[in-house]
Parts: sequence; C-alpha cells; structure tokens
Amino acid sequence: MKKNIRILIAKPGLDGHDRGAKVIARALRDAGFEVVYTGLRQTPEMIAEAALQEDVDVVGLSILSGAHMALVPKIREVMDMNELTDVPIILGGIIPDEDKPALEAMGVRGIFGPGTSTEVIVERINAIVNKESGS
Repeated sequence: MKKNIRILIAKPGLDGHDRGAKVIARALRDAGFEVVYTGLRQTPEMIAEAALQEDVDVVGLSILSGAHMALVPKIREVMDMNELTDVPIILGGIIPDEDKPALEAMGVRGIFGPGTSTEVIVERINAIVNKESGS
C-alpha cells in the first residue's frame, strides 16, 4: 500500500501574507497529500519541530517578504540539527532568478513563483519524494 505524501506548509518570518500558502495547502490536500499548515510567523525552530513531530516527507516554505536568503539557510540548519537531513525543502514566493542557484545549493528542491500552476507543484513534489524514496 502506497502511503500518502505528508507535507508541512510553513510561513516563516514576519511575512503576514498567507493567502497563497492556504491556496497551495488546499490544492495539495485535494491532490491526495496529507497537509499540515503551521500558520503565520513561524521560527526556524518551530518549523523543524513541526516537521519532526508530524513526520513529514517534504517541508514547503512560503516566503513573500524577500527574506528567503536569511530564512532558508537557518531553517535547513535547524532541520539538520534535528536529524531531518533527508527531508527536502521546497519554496514558494517572490524569488529573484539570481537567488535560485544559491537556494538550490542549500538543498531547496523546488522553487515556485507566483502563477505556478498547482499541477506543476504536485508533479514536482511527487518527483522529489519518489526519486528520494527510490520508488
């Protein structure tokens, strides 16, 4: 029996815009994923703790504040300290093209800007999880 993919959707930092994160969370749920939405203003420690407690396959971050280059490395660091090195991170938000190579080097496995179709996001998450689980 194939288990459902569990994904944590988090809004790190002080960004108070969560409409997009909620739309994505609902679309992923409708696509068959088990979705945990943490809500606004999550710290890296809160995100890592939720990912650990919920035993997620993927952590999805929604960052519209422009703070992705400060938040993503800290979140990855705290996740790694909590033995979540095998949990991939995906990122949605306003991400300049020049930041994408550095984010990918940090291990971000998918970057989705405004207007990305939910089908593309679902396909990418499935590809990430299936590739990493050897399926």
